[in-house]
Amino acid sequence: MSEEKKSGKKRSHHLRVPVFDDEKDAIEAQAARAGMSVARYLREVGQGYQIKGVVDYEQVRELARINGDLGRLGGLLKLWLTDDVRTAQFGQSTILAVLSKIEATQEEMGKVMTKVVMPRSEL
Repeated sequence: MSEEKKSGKKRSHHLRVPVFDDEKDAIEAQAARAGMSVARYLREVGQGYQIKGVVDYEQVRELARINGDLGRLGGLLKLWLTDDVRTAQFGQSTILAVLSKIEATQEEMGKVMTKVVMPRSEL
């Protein structure tokens, strides 16, 4: 951390950088994806800091929901495997349906995870 920042001084110098409209839009979009103001984004990029984007919280909530679904399905399967009396009426078709649902839910989770970890430009 610089001495100026520690002492509470305000930044007093401004840099003027001419850009085209499309460059301005791209910089603003990248700053927004990183959860930063344009000034902070440009300051950090200009000083060589690696910019880490903010994870889309909607996708994180979706992953949590999917994880809960997997937990419930896994619990049903576990009860059946331990010959629990509550699952005595489950037939082979029910178990196969649960296994199929687990597989589909895992695929759904993989798709959401890809959206979270892949840079937007690569999607």
